[in-house]
Amino acid sequence: MVKSVRIYKNFNIDIPHKNSIILVGNFDGIHRGHQKLFSLAKKYKKEYSSKIGVLTFEPMPKMFFNKELKNFRISSLQQKISYLKDLNVDFVITKKFDQKFSKIKSTTFITEILGKKVKPKFIFVSNNFKFGNKREGNVGQLIKFEKLCGYKVIKPQPLLINKKIASSSLIRILLQEGKLEKANRILNRNWSVYGKVQKGKQLGKKIGFPTANIDIQDYVLACPGVYAVRVKRINKDNYFKGIANLGYRPTFNGKKILLEVHLFNFSGNLYNKYLTVEFKKFIRKEKKFKNVDQLKKQIQNDLLKAKK
Repeated sequence: MVKSVRIYKNFNIDIPHKNSIILVGNFDGIHRGHQKLFSLAKKYKKEYSSKIGVLTFEPMPKMFFNKELKNFRISSLQQKISYLKDLNVDFVITKKFDQKFSKIKSTTFITEILGKKVKPKFIFVSNNFKFGNKREGNVGQLIKFEKLCGYKVIKPQPLLINKKIASSSLIRILLQEGKLEKANRILNRNWSVYGKVQKGKQLGKKIGFPTANIDIQDYVLACPGVYAVRVKRINKDNYFKGIANLGYRPTFNGKKILLEVHLFNFSGNLYNKYLTVEFKKFIRKEKKFKNVDQLKKQIQNDLLKAKK
């Protein structure tokens, strides 16, 4: 049974959560590299009878500083917290990353926030962790303050998969290149999008393939095309198999990226319902068809592939 996780929106954490093991970072996707980090943290938890906490920032700093960066995330905050629950962390601090917070000097962050408020026993960080105003702070600086602030920095070795570091950046590249299965291997699960079904133009219904349309918000843009998927409704345990088109619908001169999901053997209304769409296999890239008949023919082929 997965226990509940205490969520803090600021650094004023309860006394039982001080003197903990704190993992700091974006943890986008909670992939196998992150999972390795949590396995190590669990060993420390056992040895030192400590709690495990995660300090993460929302929005992700990179998206805060680059307003043009719309489609970037591997997982939403909601998914991230759900994955952290599965890893049995005790608490999560999701600090709002805003203009004021971005201006804090790195030394102030260490002494005032970490040293006086969070008071960790161990800080787990990756080697390239940067923080503070203009990213002036780094792991070396964190280590310099160990004695003063009473914590110990742990920098685990990154996980290598096929001689490449397992990272969120690598997963984004693989998804954008249509290398879904490789991305899923690093994630240790199917990449998924969680979103609300919206009313579309009913184009799928008109051509005989009704779809649930989901706004992909700020998720990373995987390679536009057709995917075999499985879909789960919120608070339900059963999955529906289906096929999804992620793209601009060039046959209909679409301009906005959209995720359209057609479920096999499903009847019912999904408008305004929340779905998790798991991407299992990349079938083909998106292309423009001369006419609707050609598109229908192609969809039939795609359906057969997806059902396999």
